[in-house]
Amino acid sequence: MTTSTRGAARTPAVLVLEDGRTFRGRAYGAVGETFGEAVFSTGMTGYQETLTDPSYDRQIVVATAPQIGNTGWNDEDDESGRIWVSGYVVRDPARVPSNWRSRRSLDDELTAQGVVGISGIDTRALTRHLRERGSMRAGIFSGELLAPDAELVQRVQAQPHMKGASLYEEVATKEAYVVPAVGEKKFTVAAIDLGIKGMTPQRMAERGIEVHVLPATATAEDVYAVEPDGVFFSNGPGDPATADGPVALMTAVLERKTPLFGICFGNQILGRALGFGTYKLKYGHRGINQPVQDRTTGKVEVTAHNHGFAVDAPLDKVSETKFGRAEVSHVCLNDDVVEGLQLLDQPAFSVQYHPEAAAGPHDAAYLFDRFTSLMSTVREGQRA
Repeated sequence: MTTSTRGAARTPAVLVLEDGRTFRGRAYGAVGETFGEAVFSTGMTGYQETLTDPSYDRQIVVATAPQIGNTGWNDEDDESGRIWVSGYVVRDPARVPSNWRSRRSLDDELTAQGVVGISGIDTRALTRHLRERGSMRAGIFSGELLAPDAELVQRVQAQPHMKGASLYEEVATKEAYVVPAVGEKKFTVAAIDLGIKGMTPQRMAERGIEVHVLPATATAEDVYAVEPDGVFFSNGPGDPATADGPVALMTAVLERKTPLFGICFGNQILGRALGFGTYKLKYGHRGINQPVQDRTTGKVEVTAHNHGFAVDAPLDKVSETKFGRAEVSHVCLNDDVVEGLQLLDQPAFSVQYHPEAAAGPHDAAYLFDRFTSLMSTVREGQRA
């Protein structure tokens, strides 16, 4: 990524898709060039949490909400230590942020972190194009990096695809750290960071869980050195088909029958560990308004999503795996994509979406309670 920060608001910019379609607008954030997979997010709020979600690594995010930046940028809502998106695409950036927690504008924060963006384009037309053609490689170019369209298309087409990309290690923590329990400590959890969002261990801590966040390269020995009551596998970017290390680690956890919970990338890892395949969705689920049914209760939840891959598991039957029976526990009501898995013969389950809901509705917060109940049941059984 090449960036500059001078005169961005008046600087011409262009978004170029790999199929040759272009959208012209103005630079937003840093001036320069950037590449990534163009995807759209349907959330009307929560752009700060979206931009700092490590699962968006190497993606150019298109905001479908027409106006972005109204609440500025604060120092409390980051989901990680930096912005992870490769680029940001908005239609109508707010001229002046207005919120009592705001410390600076979104434009200023994008510029400070060197994130190349574009504004003033028809994001509705772009979103419709991506829905019809699928998510694809793209580039944003502005300032001195502008060139003839044919040349820019070639540069975009030379970039790597998201399918086959192994990204989780580059976003994960390099050193283990601990998020202490709030109030009385009830359980210890080893959380494997594959691109974890900050609110996730916080939601567990609120339930009396001391969370040991471990690097993506953690071994079974590292996990059991913290004497966990449960093991958690986080969200993360890239193609789950490349995540052989996390699959091997999860397999070791399942063999020991330790209570296990996974979200997003962690759901895909569980799917692979159980013998299911994964595949790339045409344009994915990204936003905070996706309807999902919990098939164990029949309840429908409005949920927060960020995933471009899914698990290929049968919806209409219980599957036999090497760890016992497994079934699809949650399903997306828009397109019948698998949104959760659970084992019926040992304590393990996962969901494809984000129950920590930062940002998003809190319909799925009960899943953290389900995890604590699972650990409590196993602990009581061991004492019996």
